[in-house]
Amino acid sequence: MPSAISLIRSDSLSDVVEYAYAATAPAGSRLIFLAGSCPLNQDGSTAAIGDYAGQAAKAIENLRGALDAAGATPQDVISTRVLVASTRQEDLIAAWEVVRDSFGDHDVPSTLMGVTVLGYDDQLVEIEAVAAVLDS
Repeated sequence: MPSAISLIRSDSLSDVVEYAYAATAPAGSRLIFLAGSCPLNQDGSTAAIGDYAGQAAKAIENLRGALDAAGATPQDVISTRVLVASTRQEDLIAAWEVVRDSFGDHDVPSTLMGVTVLGYDDQLVEIEAVAAVLDS
């Protein structure tokens, strides 16, 4: 199925970033707003305690499950916001590298930010996303 997403790059902006600068979805596409994907196991416990990359991987796994339930794939994601409970840039990068790699060539526009605290015990990472699919 063709993607509704068009990733936008700009020759007037830096090419060192690891994401597109913008994305569009055509008229007639259905937007899917996903709740923040948390690194929770099915029993509600927090996965990979103390491990930024491990929590990012679990959050991506859960994000994929939510996308699937909504009839979408990672290739349909139009933007992400990656929240990392840390003031250390290396912790943000550890989480970001997992998220970036999980999307492969679909370098979705993203924001990476450090926050003071997240909602669950021992939670270090949360990933928000918006997706768009073509109406059938």
